[in-house]
This record gives sequence, C-alpha cells and structure tokens, in this order.
Amino acid sequence: MTRLPNCPLCEADGGELVWMGDRARVILVEHERHPGFCRIVWNDHAAELTDLDDADQAWLMRLVARVERTVREVMTPDKVNLAAFGNMVPHLHWHIIPRYRWDTHFPEAIWAAPQRAAEPARIGELALRLPTLRTALAVIPSAD
Repeated sequence: MTRLPNCPLCEADGGELVWMGDRARVILVEHERHPGFCRIVWNDHAAELTDLDDADQAWLMRLVARVERTVREVMTPDKVNLAAFGNMVPHLHWHIIPRYRWDTHFPEAIWAAPQRAAEPARIGELALRLPTLRTALAVIPSAD
C-alpha cells in the first residue's frame, strides 16, 4: 500500500471508520450540522481519479453510488451532494453529504457561508438515525 508521510488520509481515517475494503474505506464524518456526512477514502495514496486504472475508477464509482444510496435510504435527504475536491488534502476521497432545504447552508455548499441558523431539533432527529446508518454502511456490499 502506498502511503505518504504528512498526508492526513494516509496517516488516519479522518473520522469514524464504518467499512473497510482492500481498496477504499468509508468514514462517517461526525459533523454537528450535517449528520450522515460520509467520506470514501481511497486506501493507497492517489491525488486524482485518473491516477487509477479504468477498473479501479469504475469500482470506486460503484462504491460511491452504493454509499449514496444507503445515505438516501436511511437519512432521507432532500438532495445529496457528491464532491471530490482534494484541494486541502490531495488524497483521493469523495464526500457524500445529505442535504436538507432547512440546513444551515442550503442551497450553498456546506463550506460556504451559512444561510440561516441551525435547527437543533431537526438535527437531533437526524442524529438519531446515525446508529442505523452505521449498521447499514458496515454491511455495504463490495463494489466488485
């Protein structure tokens, strides 16, 4: 496995590890305003999707779709945002972010300025779904 020193995603999971495969792992990012926010991290150090061969690219995108489907089923968002920036951490990873019309940043990206105050009761209701999401992600089928 290729690891780079000083790469945060080579050195640590970057959240709560809920699924681990030979090629990638699924992390539940504990985020107060966005329960259900997941990250898929490629295990080897690669910066871009095109650093992978065609078979690995296809495998990774199937995994992204499976995680998105699981998040949709459990968290029932209004929309799901998928992102693969890597500007701050140039290690290939995908963000799967459930979004709600009432969330603090909707319709902007969660990294933008907030659009409204948080709604603790609604966020708390979503947080109650996290054990179910953890269980569902832990048994997600491999993307093979």
